[in-house]
Amino acid sequence: MTIHSARVRLEDCILRLAEGDEVGVATRDLAAGTTLQDGASPDDAAVGAERVLTVSANVPRGHKIALRPVAAGSPVHKYGQSIGRALTDIRPGDHVHTHNLGMDEVKQDYEFGTARITPPVPPGPRPTFQGYRRATGKVGTRNYVGILTSVNCSASTARMIADQFRGSALDAYPNVDGVFALTHGSGCGIVLGSAGAEVLVRTLRGYAAHPNFAGLLVLGLGCEMLQTDRFLDPATAPALIERLTIQDSGGIRSTVKAGVALIEKMLPSINELQREPAEVSELVLGLNCGGSDGYSGITANPALGVASDLLVGYGGTSALAETPEVFGAEHLLTRRAVTPEVGQRLLGQLDWWQDYASSGGGSLDNNPSPGNKAGGLTTILEKSLGAVAKAGQAELSAVYAYAEPMTSPGLVFMDTPGYDPVSVTGLVAGGATVVCFTTGRGSVFGCKPVPSIKLGTNTELYKRMPEDLDLNCGVIVDGESTVQEVGELIFARILEVASGAQTVSEELDLGQEEFVPWQLGAVT
Repeated sequence: MTIHSARVRLEDCILRLAEGDEVGVATRDLAAGTTLQDGASPDDAAVGAERVLTVSANVPRGHKIALRPVAAGSPVHKYGQSIGRALTDIRPGDHVHTHNLGMDEVKQDYEFGTARITPPVPPGPRPTFQGYRRATGKVGTRNYVGILTSVNCSASTARMIADQFRGSALDAYPNVDGVFALTHGSGCGIVLGSAGAEVLVRTLRGYAAHPNFAGLLVLGLGCEMLQTDRFLDPATAPALIERLTIQDSGGIRSTVKAGVALIEKMLPSINELQREPAEVSELVLGLNCGGSDGYSGITANPALGVASDLLVGYGGTSALAETPEVFGAEHLLTRRAVTPEVGQRLLGQLDWWQDYASSGGGSLDNNPSPGNKAGGLTTILEKSLGAVAKAGQAELSAVYAYAEPMTSPGLVFMDTPGYDPVSVTGLVAGGATVVCFTTGRGSVFGCKPVPSIKLGTNTELYKRMPEDLDLNCGVIVDGESTVQEVGELIFARILEVASGAQTVSEELDLGQEEFVPWQLGAVT
């Protein structure tokens, strides 16, 4: 990183996010010795010395710089909220990061329903998308055949079956999006009825019922603890469903041959299915972020929040997740809860997470990750305040357990870990039919059978990884577009993708390995 010193206008290189914030965010690399002048022109002789500060150490773009003095032990504010306490005296011009900013004790006075906003129905014609209407009444955005495994013992066999449908094998079936295997590391050695087993059952049940599957082959070994009857309900599953067990089919080779034959039998009728117009209210949007940076809460996340509010305004469902990454910002969500019970359920999940983290010798402020910190995020409080921006301004209508079916329209919350594959697996199991994934450090994530739209937070990243990102939200900080404009662009892209346009992840055939159910509980 090359940083050049200069004399520049503060407004040209620093974002002040809220009146009263002690820090701003650098929009370009700033060298030690650079003079930042708050005024109409760097040459304005009338600007007083009190409106000039000097950068005391190199500040990378996306990182924080002090605009006001902060005494050691005092809170530091960004977004108008505390993001931690000063570990030392901080002077104007100082780089503010892990060396001088630490966690603050989280004590909130929670309010419930005091900031409820119902997004209005946008004016003009109601948008639609082209989707696959299933017999269950749900509308899918893709037309896949899935091979769902009940136990890890059947994972390799499932992949062998799926591999037979790669390359030109599906050329005669242009309306079939693909055949792939969903494998996992559990299914036996579990305590049936335990919390961990129930999470796995909910996850498999949710995938088995997902409207993006037109056909399903459920594959087990035969002797596992988790038998298919526990998670497979023909009434909610795709119209075409078959089951096999390796032990009853004569072993791996015989099972692969039988599985391929069963899927080949499905393909002609699945290929006949056609997209048809569907109300935008039929969409379920999953919100996720990974590899966040100092721009995430300024560009991609609030722009995604605009798109989320548009969908909610039309009667659709938008789901925020990643419970450990709302820690410190949960008070902003409880104020939007439709009832005190909804807000209390969110707080109850956070209490569980604090106990869960401490029982493992950690704490929720172990986050941010090294990559997050390199991108300018210092504490979990700062990260969470930027993360909740994905949820826009809509009232919070429901809170769900991991992989629980999301049946309520509006903005909802699902309890998931912050680890991206596990989080999105839960959202998809709950019914998400499109996922929007924001990233500031770069992501190569996919999540079959659901398309994942990846949103970059800064232009440098978008130029460096153009084949792995769908949209550049960095144009906001570049001054080329507003948050509202980019949010409307994201919403339009959601409709295009829901109607069949491929995302960059789909072009690379990503998403089979990112099926990672949350594993909890004892293994016997």
